[in-house]
Amino acid sequence: MSRPLRKLGFLTIGLFDPADPRRGHESTLGIIELGEQLGFDSAWVRHRHLQHGISSPVAVLAAASQRTSRIELGTAVIPLGWENPLRLAEDLATVDLLSGGRLNPGISVGPPMRYDEVKRALYPDTADAEDFSYDRVRRLLDFVRGEPATGFSGTEGFEVFSDRVQPQAPGLGDRLWYGGASLRSAEWAGKHAMNFLTSSVVKAEGESRDFAEIQLSHIRAFREHHPAGEAARVSQGLVVVPTDSATPEQRAKYEAYAEKRLPRTAEPQGPARMLFSPDFVGSSAEIAARLHAHEAFREVDEVAFALPFTFDHEDYVQILTDIAERLAPELGRKS
Repeated sequence: MSRPLRKLGFLTIGLFDPADPRRGHESTLGIIELGEQLGFDSAWVRHRHLQHGISSPVAVLAAASQRTSRIELGTAVIPLGWENPLRLAEDLATVDLLSGGRLNPGISVGPPMRYDEVKRALYPDTADAEDFSYDRVRRLLDFVRGEPATGFSGTEGFEVFSDRVQPQAPGLGDRLWYGGASLRSAEWAGKHAMNFLTSSVVKAEGESRDFAEIQLSHIRAFREHHPAGEAARVSQGLVVVPTDSATPEQRAKYEAYAEKRLPRTAEPQGPARMLFSPDFVGSSAEIAARLHAHEAFREVDEVAFALPFTFDHEDYVQILTDIAERLAPELGRKS
């Protein structure tokens, strides 16, 4: 039996044409505004460094915070290998305050993608000494949650100094999410009282090759290690594309997209043995039936359904409208 859906969210990558990047960013902001109008509870943005996608999700969400009033705004996820935890803590707290306490920062660790090629530009003097372990997350958690950043506070001349990151944003420390694909990450996030983002990718670390079964084990391990137990927040981010109001051309595009990506779901991919979920494309009734049969979906009551990367603005409008108006009621969400 699935839990009734309590929070409905969506995730977008925010692609843009490098010849006209403003248009793509404006499209992303417009989609977030539409999400609020349709009654979504949250909107999440991805990151893309040195690509034609959102490279500064916190800045984009700062803009979104001034165009919306209710919808929660999240990052899924910020890779901390590209960030200084102290500086990021300042940015997150500032945007959270400007949004009225609506920011939900999702983060992860590990070396930046293609690190050998980018490390001299990113860390010219410290590339081989940087720590990309969970300790980088712990530092961010401490700064956001008000632990001292220095040993000095007080007045020096006319300037007043704090030993904590400023500003402090009440409640932000409880709205930090870890984006994890492994059992170890799920356990670590639980032990450190974070929330947990699980997506359409997991690590196949044991004998199982069943995506839903592996994802379920991560969710349960997270909650077993979290102080809040079964009440600990988990959000699932599968690719979900309802076709109820789609044109025949849109439906054909969506089905071709999912078919092209399907082969990668058959076996774990690469040295890390990453296992991908099939995309969910079809009518809202068909998708709801598949989700209700999904072992991991039955354990969550929050979702951040991922929009496909390469679709057009009008496609996203149709997909979000169908999710809000047709799929969400099928999943037990009350308006």
